[in-house]
Amino acid sequence: MTALGLIPAALGFVLAAWASRALGRSMTALPVPKDDGRLVQTGPYRFLRHPIYVGAALFFGGLSLVFSVYGLLLTAVLALFWVAKARKEERHLLERFPEYAGYRRRTLI
Repeated sequence: MTALGLIPAALGFVLAAWASRALGRSMTALPVPKDDGRLVQTGPYRFLRHPIYVGAALFFGGLSLVFSVYGLLLTAVLALFWVAKARKEERHLLERFPEYAGYRRRTLI
């Protein structure tokens, strides 16, 4: 299990870091876009609407496989939290950026 967990953990870390860099100054921990934020559609955002959440889920899921399979339960709880947060974020993004509806149709998750 250890080796198998390292692969998704590493991929998740790289994806989340790439997404954070692509967001730049638009990044916020809150589900509401910054006043001076922009709709980022480059980097991993070309394919995924929420690559930081996907990357974090892969990272923590992989670490759970490395250290304790029971950690997968906690990762699942975190993932459910991120799904709820993403839904709230999307409502705010639709209000703020008219082009978000088209972007949402072209991308995954």
